[in-house]
Amino acid sequence: MRIFLTAIACFIGLFWATDAHADELRPAYVELNQISQSEWSVLWKASARSRLGRTGDIIIPESCSLVGDAERRFVASNILTFHTLNCPDSVAGQSIGLKGLELATTDALVRIAPLDEETQTLRLTPDTPVATIAREEAIANVAWTYTIIGIEHIVLGFDHLLFVLALVLLLKGGWLVAKTVTAFTIAHSITLIGSTLGYLSLPSQPVEAIIALSIVFLAVEIVKAQRDHDTHGPRLSERFPWIVAFLFGLLHGFGFAGALAEIGLPQDDVPMALLTFNLGVEIGQLMIVAVAFALLAFVRRFQQSWLQPIKTATSYAIGIIATYWFVERMIA
Repeated sequence: MRIFLTAIACFIGLFWATDAHADELRPAYVELNQISQSEWSVLWKASARSRLGRTGDIIIPESCSLVGDAERRFVASNILTFHTLNCPDSVAGQSIGLKGLELATTDALVRIAPLDEETQTLRLTPDTPVATIAREEAIANVAWTYTIIGIEHIVLGFDHLLFVLALVLLLKGGWLVAKTVTAFTIAHSITLIGSTLGYLSLPSQPVEAIIALSIVFLAVEIVKAQRDHDTHGPRLSERFPWIVAFLFGLLHGFGFAGALAEIGLPQDDVPMALLTFNLGVEIGQLMIVAVAFALLAFVRRFQQSWLQPIKTATSYAIGIIATYWFVERMIA
């Protein structure tokens, strides 16, 4: 029992240290738009709570020069900085980046929109804070970028991760879990697309609180299912898990939409960006399912007697973390 209590404490400590708004993926965003043959406008955005937002700055292409002073605005929880550039030569083949990104814990997206060429999307990371503007670009660049963002969002968005993990602990059988997770994906895709395109809207704070509550619900269901299975048979959430996943997925979609709004979408490739972001989320979910099943299979094979206590301990840890998130988001 001491082992399991220690495991719960470590598990809670891991997630407690994260931001309570665990759903928020807040990369920086840079947009470079050509206005005329030699004039470009630049917008870059970063969270006002981040070091990058307070002290960072843009690295402009080598042949460009700044025109006038930068303009800074505070919008919601972000700092927006506007520049005007004079670029007598093509920016293709030149570098663009963010000073200070190497010290940050987030990535940055860069969108370059020339007048008579394809729009391209680049991704900057703390390891590669500067990128080269390509001479030719295809829509595959947008698809790859947003697929990776979708994968990272589900893997690093800890409330979504815990929701999927709880589904794995609740259900038996890989195919059943895969179908349930897919129902979750379909549901959050509906509200993600509707919200991103402006057809649906809900206030972010209650949505974030209910997302946390959905995880608490699953944690409770896991514990009750383990206790009541022999006497009362499968619970409703075990008999119809895709319905539970679909209903909660509709709410999680609003959370994804809020994160995607922070990231920004390439205006010329919105459908492709949405499609591949959702594809990335689905890939990330299936990765989580595969890893969780592998760990459970390992325990089942080598120490069968530990399986149920580990499930119980993990369920309590998930419930405690999600309850903390729920209270924190309600009073924020």
